[in-house]
Amino acid sequence: MHRLTRRSVSSILRSDGARHRNVAAPISCSNSLHESSNDGNSKFSQSPRKWYSALTSGRHYITSSNNFNLSNGLFLGIRTESTATASASDPPAEKYEYQAEVSRLMDLIVHSLYSNKEVFLRELISNASDALDKLRFLSVTESELLKDGVELDIRVQSDKDNGIITITDSGIGMTRPELVDCLGTIAQSGTAKFFKALKDSKDSGADNNLIGQFGVGFYSAFLVADRVVVSTKSPRSDKQYVWEAEANASSYTVREETDPEKLIPRGTRLTLFLKHDEKGFAHPERIQKLLKNYSQFVSFPIYTWQEKGFTKEVEVEEDPAEAKKEGDDVEAERKKKTKTVVERYWDWELTNETQPIWLRNPKEVTTEEYNEFYKKTFNEYLDPLASSHFTTEGEVEFRSILYVPAITPMGREDFINPKTKNIRLHVKRVFISDDFDGELFPRYLSFVKGVVDSNDLPLNVSREILQESRIVRIMRKRLVRKAFDMILGIAMSENREDYEKFWDNFGKNLKLGCIEDRENHKRLAPLLRFPSSQSEEEVISLDEYVENMKPEQKGIYYIASDSLTSAKNTPFLEKLLEKDYEVLYLIDPIDEVAIQNLKSYKEKDFVDISKEDLDLGDKDEEKEKAMKQEFGPTCDWIKKRLGDKVASVQISNRLSTSPCVLVSGKFGWSANMERLMKAQTVGDTSSLDYMRGRRVFEINPDHPIIKDLNAASRNCPDQEDALRTIDLLYDAALVSSGFTPENPAQLGGKIYEMMRMAISGKWGALAAEVHQTVSQPGNPESTVNLETVEAEVVEPTEAGGQK
Repeated sequence: MHRLTRRSVSSILRSDGARHRNVAAPISCSNSLHESSNDGNSKFSQSPRKWYSALTSGRHYITSSNNFNLSNGLFLGIRTESTATASASDPPAEKYEYQAEVSRLMDLIVHSLYSNKEVFLRELISNASDALDKLRFLSVTESELLKDGVELDIRVQSDKDNGIITITDSGIGMTRPELVDCLGTIAQSGTAKFFKALKDSKDSGADNNLIGQFGVGFYSAFLVADRVVVSTKSPRSDKQYVWEAEANASSYTVREETDPEKLIPRGTRLTLFLKHDEKGFAHPERIQKLLKNYSQFVSFPIYTWQEKGFTKEVEVEEDPAEAKKEGDDVEAERKKKTKTVVERYWDWELTNETQPIWLRNPKEVTTEEYNEFYKKTFNEYLDPLASSHFTTEGEVEFRSILYVPAITPMGREDFINPKTKNIRLHVKRVFISDDFDGELFPRYLSFVKGVVDSNDLPLNVSREILQESRIVRIMRKRLVRKAFDMILGIAMSENREDYEKFWDNFGKNLKLGCIEDRENHKRLAPLLRFPSSQSEEEVISLDEYVENMKPEQKGIYYIASDSLTSAKNTPFLEKLLEKDYEVLYLIDPIDEVAIQNLKSYKEKDFVDISKEDLDLGDKDEEKEKAMKQEFGPTCDWIKKRLGDKVASVQISNRLSTSPCVLVSGKFGWSANMERLMKAQTVGDTSSLDYMRGRRVFEINPDHPIIKDLNAASRNCPDQEDALRTIDLLYDAALVSSGFTPENPAQLGGKIYEMMRMAISGKWGALAAEVHQTVSQPGNPESTVNLETVEAEVVEPTEAGGQK
């Protein structure tokens, strides 16, 4: 606790003597903290405690709790001296109840609890539904509660001109004590009390559909209203009572209803007088829209007061001027003129459906009904590819309908944004939210649309946020499992085009799942599809690949590239195609990362054929030993020329027609991955050299160019042409293997030089030879050639009409 010096005390007293005039007076405790809310008796402990004043000296004994409020507003704290003897003689501590400042708590509820003002209607309708549920339950044993014969329903009427909304239910209503107890105490829930009574009674196993159990839903009315009037009539009471309060007030009034025109037979009428800037909520169309969004599946009918109209024919009076013109023929029959008008009137209109489709037996729901519900709920125009209607019981109970859309949304926002509005969460048939950040579905399955309805989800007080818990994790796991079953059903369908359509739209999502969801690799892998060396036009599954594998084949071979054309023309394929091994073509940027995360499928490892140490199962140790003995010096000579560009030069076992290839290190990036990393907008270029790792230059000993280089390494290793040939081979291998040359202009210069050496004077010498042959006299061939040349010259001239 802070102490004030005497100089500070003197300064305070001089500057504000009036404020601190009674500092040394006896200290009084704040009644708002220590008085009883019922009888006003003090709850102070009678045992003396020592305290130290900041403004006075000496010790004083008072009877109070640990913290005190001075009458002038300064705060004092207890400083208790603790010794062994004193501790043994201290009386037991007394227990005090927390008390809240009502106005402050109301302000928190109105401004901090709910993020969206329109949920006030959801909360109030839910309270009305609870009142009807309680009446229906109690009427089983107390039939006299329904003696007035009023239907169980909810009616919402609005006055958009004056900004008034009236919600009336024919539920259980409240007596005066219940009215004061429920609406006079914040966080006091009548539903919670009723639910507890059910649990304690012999009917604890009864089905419970009550919604509001926090005791703050009613106060959401003050989100939009500055005055709320509640008029309620319980069938257990002969009188009707009115509760009234304003938004900024800390008190309320309760009175008996005496106006005969405002009496109701049973239930509760809630009247909201909207704030000036919230009168838009009183528009009938907006009321109806909010009810259909949040409370469409409440088990009781909800009626709204709507303006309607019908057309009818009415007579039109004739113009006097026209009647005068027709006056000559008085006896002529005059045709009556009519027009069509729309006559307006107001009437009650049913807004909600009585039973949601997910509560029905799946065997009784047709495919057309599922598709219609999907289109209506998610504003779609195409039928879904598949649907799944299921109920989960046990530790977590919920009902759900899931759909796989026919096409991907425009812009593919779902692929990168987990906060889609595809899953609509309901709690006891009341819509809660469709804005989730991966709680119910992972990001890669965000394209799945559906409805989830549960009775016991862990929601926050505003019922807008799904709180993380074990129940949510279990629910998520079961929803994901059902989604996979639904997608697998499409894959196993007899119509192959359905899954091809699904793969074109959502294949990237499943590949993303291989990266993000290791737990479901066994479910994801059978759903993947790729083109291959034996199926370029149609994608195949991993099951089909494994089924077509050769007996001696050890792994699932793949090559990653930027296009199908470059993949099927890569030199890495040469020996594998000769052996008739199938190779998967990974041409999407995400493919290689997805396959690397899977690692294996059905005990077959994925093998990148562009990496070093490729084992094709055909090793001949004697042949390899002979090749190394013959071409070993050549490999050393090439390595010496290339220097640090390559880690080593080896004899290749994967080439048949190409002279050389550049392969990646076993643990480094492939050429395709290196290209993708360089293309990243926010990529870290400093890691490129590290992750690029080692590159191995492999040569084909059966190729003529390599045989010539082998001879050059022995006979003239320092010849400039031989060394330039090595450089050109390396640059060509960079391009053919998928790497990017560091100096493309230099590579182009080398190619031009080699072309000049190859074709230098070739066609010029050929032209001189032809000219010499034509000009020789007595040569039979020259006569033929001459005639041919003359024919070529004369015929176009005659055709053109010029001689």
